[in-house]
Amino acid sequence: MKPDLREALGARILTGDGAMGTYLYQMGFPVGVSYEEFNLLRPELIENVHRRYYEAGARVIETNTFSANRESLNKYGLDTDVEAIIRAGVLLARAGVGDDAYVVGAVGAIRAGKRRNIRTSELTKSFQQQIHALVDAGVDGLILETFYDLEELELALSIARKATSLPVICQFAVEKEAVTQDGLSLGAAFERVRSAGADVVGFNCRSGPNGIMRAIDSIAEEIKLPLSVFPNAGIPDYVDGKYMFTASPEYFADSARKFADRGARIIGGCCGTTPEHIAAIAEALNGYIPQAVQAQEATMETLQPSVAVISSNAEPQSEPIVPQSQEQEPSIVELVKHRHTVIVELDPPRDLDIRKFMAGAAALKAVQADAVTMADNSLAVTRMSNIALASLVGQHVGIRPLVHIACRDRNQIGTQSHMMGLDALGIDHVLAVTGDPARFGDLPDSSSVYDLTSFEMIRMIKQLNTGVAFSGKPLKQKAKFVVGAAFNPNVKHLDKAVTRLERKIDSGADYIMTQPVYDKELIVRVAEATKHLSVPVFIGIMPLASGRNAEYLHNEVPGIQLSDEVRQRMAGLEGETGRAEGVRIAEELLDAALDHFNGIYLITPFMFYEMTAQLTEYVWSKTGRK
Repeated sequence: MKPDLREALGARILTGDGAMGTYLYQMGFPVGVSYEEFNLLRPELIENVHRRYYEAGARVIETNTFSANRESLNKYGLDTDVEAIIRAGVLLARAGVGDDAYVVGAVGAIRAGKRRNIRTSELTKSFQQQIHALVDAGVDGLILETFYDLEELELALSIARKATSLPVICQFAVEKEAVTQDGLSLGAAFERVRSAGADVVGFNCRSGPNGIMRAIDSIAEEIKLPLSVFPNAGIPDYVDGKYMFTASPEYFADSARKFADRGARIIGGCCGTTPEHIAAIAEALNGYIPQAVQAQEATMETLQPSVAVISSNAEPQSEPIVPQSQEQEPSIVELVKHRHTVIVELDPPRDLDIRKFMAGAAALKAVQADAVTMADNSLAVTRMSNIALASLVGQHVGIRPLVHIACRDRNQIGTQSHMMGLDALGIDHVLAVTGDPARFGDLPDSSSVYDLTSFEMIRMIKQLNTGVAFSGKPLKQKAKFVVGAAFNPNVKHLDKAVTRLERKIDSGADYIMTQPVYDKELIVRVAEATKHLSVPVFIGIMPLASGRNAEYLHNEVPGIQLSDEVRQRMAGLEGETGRAEGVRIAEELLDAALDHFNGIYLITPFMFYEMTAQLTEYVWSKTGRK
């Protein structure tokens, strides 16, 4: 007979299972349906998924009941089938695994997105029904997961503790910041759930291994319970009409040992993970003895595909800079025909404090960057409006703003309105991008609009330049937009990517901005593959901030790949040492790029704008600009 789950956690590290929903999606089952209903409609399928994870080495198996509550199932007309779905879910998990596995009842957060304002009384009834049904069906424990709201987690935990003495695992879904959605520090939140009866605390979803590891490091001294970690397989990318995750099984294996060193007793996977990821974790932990955790410098090095924001010691200038008119300035397309031209990216803040952002823009102005570009809620994470910041940058710093426009957030009405507002503000440089899916952002219950593809958006924006609205009606005057398109050269088949890029140019793109490149040979190949294009290409260069940052980018961020040489050079470097080496590597990449490209696109990591300002000056020193 296997020991109680609590006893097992005291004796060894247990491998958890991986994703259910995204795994079913990868198998060809569409989004927009209830995967929990598959417990009744496709029981053999669910049982087989559990079996695959068990055979991969998982010994903590979650039931397919994450959203099996009447609030979540109501939109599918299944609110009267909650208990039947849960009973079937437990039976299928049992049937798919051996006697040495622990079947834990999955209970997901309810109060999010459109259900954010659900009454506590209704929330209570939903949790009571779900938890009691799981306990009655004979689970070995409960896992309360993907909770953003501490009070909601405490409510579910209190119901669980009244219903059973079984072990309860409580997991937060947070990003790198060491605070919960309630504004409480993670350490304090962990202590509250521990005091309320949790047996294990931890994290799942929202972040890949790097983000969760950083959250653990931020509260290492405050953790008083065994940890559980179920990270996502990096950040999803949208490829050929499907969501794809980037983190490899090998990366998860390496991360599993690091989690074990930090006190994790259950290590599995969340969105995007597969039996292959779990097999890698199980193999990595087989016989592994956790090492003492070395004190590490607290850094802010979890990077978004575009940029992440971090505090800086720089202060905004005390005297406002006199606004400079940009009406007579040549466009970046005209500039790049005659000289090297530098665009630098700064991401808008995720809070209401713009001082660091404006200080960064001013620093880039001081080193003669040609434009500051701002992403449009990159990674589907809510940030300050890039239009508002673009206007402020133009008025108070006097540097050209270039704003990204994502297809994700606005229908055709909103997109045209957005563009008309930009025209009124005199902001005429834009970059049309698809945009990361909303379901993987900080408001996962939000809708992804995608009324337009990036190709269509380019065409529609250029149509405004003819004085014609999206609807075909005249606009009385013509806009003057210079429209860019995004290009990812970090792909297996560069020729196919260039063919897709040619379609964007045919749609009307005036210039191209690439994802960051970390391989000098690839820079040359991109130059050769794009030399026939009729529009300029701005090659992306993003300085690395640390060894951890390098591994995160390579393994978790779609569209970015680092060469083995770069990863080896950055390995183990942190803080100022890591940033200095990151700048040196970027300078070497610039040496290669400047021979082939007039257009340079520098991407600022974590608002370390001193790094991209230094690199801008490096470009001018190499090209002779005074």
